[in-house]
Amino acid sequence: MTAAAAPSRTLVAGVGNVFLGDDGFGVEAVRVLAGQDLPAGVEVTDVGIRGVHLAYRLLDGYDTLILVDATARGGPPGTLYLIEAPEPGSAPGPAGAAMDGHRMSPDAVLALLGTLCAGTGAVPPRRILVVGCEPGTVEEGIGLSPPVAAAVPGAVRMVGELVRDAAVV
Repeated sequence: MTAAAAPSRTLVAGVGNVFLGDDGFGVEAVRVLAGQDLPAGVEVTDVGIRGVHLAYRLLDGYDTLILVDATARGGPPGTLYLIEAPEPGSAPGPAGAAMDGHRMSPDAVLALLGTLCAGTGAVPPRRILVVGCEPGTVEEGIGLSPPVAAAVPGAVRMVGELVRDAAVV
């Protein structure tokens, strides 16, 4: 008799600083997503600004990582993006990023993850996706701007489709 394969593990991580306006997009999106019915093996977490914690958590073995974050790419505020991230460790992170655990961008987290995996023998997620939203403002203040707040349901739908898509999990 063949043992059933363990379900793949997916971590959906909301990234951002809720005290910097639209930078809190990822945190708000995963707050909504956490109330959704998701497939077995999918975990949703609010990482906030704790990038080092995220890198260490990924050492527990996830097949897929979906980061949800404010992502400035030049579009109108509220524009959603789906970005396939490079494999951890394949590109250097910003200089000194690993030194400040509260100001680590997702690319710095992935660079740290590559270093941690190399040192521990752990395997990074095979696929890393970013569901990003173009911010309108990242000035000090609590709450999302209207166009970014309006994009949250679309991001939640996008992540839901990704975690249900057999090609991702």
